[in-house]
Amino acid sequence: MDGDLAPHGGGAGPALTPEFSADWLTLREKADAAARAVELVEPLRAVLPPPPLVVHDLGCGTGSMARWLAPLLPQPQHWVLHDRDPALLAHAEATVPVSAETRLGDLTDLRAEDLAGASLVTASALLDLLTLEEVDALAEVCVEAGCPALFTLSVAGEVELTPPEPLDLRFAAAFDDHQRRTTGGRTLLGPDAVAAATEAFVRRGAVVHSRRSPWRLGPGELFGQWLRGWVQAACEQQPGLREHAAGYLSRRHGSEAVVGHVDLLAIGGAPCSENSGPGSG
Repeated sequence: MDGDLAPHGGGAGPALTPEFSADWLTLREKADAAARAVELVEPLRAVLPPPPLVVHDLGCGTGSMARWLAPLLPQPQHWVLHDRDPALLAHAEATVPVSAETRLGDLTDLRAEDLAGASLVTASALLDLLTLEEVDALAEVCVEAGCPALFTLSVAGEVELTPPEPLDLRFAAAFDDHQRRTTGGRTLLGPDAVAAATEAFVRRGAVVHSRRSPWRLGPGELFGQWLRGWVQAACEQQPGLREHAAGYLSRRHGSEAVVGHVDLLAIGGAPCSENSGPGSG
């Protein structure tokens, strides 16, 4: 996510960094903006209420979602920035191009009343850091709030490196397993998050639009940081890869990558009954 819910970075971040740093989020912001599916903005605009809009940005980080999306939506707007890192919240509040307030807290504790009066809920690089139960609860909260939800840059489990080499598939498979790891008693969804979120919203009667939003990385600092984090996470999951890591990173210097993500827009729906949940009929 743009902010920091989990102790490891998501599919787009340095995997072994304890927290999401402002430096990393700033480095990736241009790639994020280029990747997000602008095609979803028009159907989103079509279902928004008249302004002023109230937008809740979950895991806002440095505020990159507001900087990308706010200029594309009707004005005036007020953004409610949620994160558990006070430094990131302060940075975001000072730099977003609209009226904003901050809310410090853990997003897994989010309740529908926290979103009262919302016109839109947004998040970036969040869903893959959640568990099945947390994604289901988030869908319930968004639907109960009665507003559309836009989730961008969820990991898709697709990485294409150029030029290809045989070790790519081994590192990719280990990384995907790392994204699905169990940590702190939580089993993360990783690349399965898009399907889980879609199912959770559809089960509640929402209409879900999805578009691919791949990162396209050329040689440079962002590619280098992403690659090191990707390899480190793969090695953490599959220690046998460590003997190949240094040579692989050296050979990959100057390479290019397409890192798959998906954006979701969920519109409408109705809250489930108390007995419904993941896997229920």
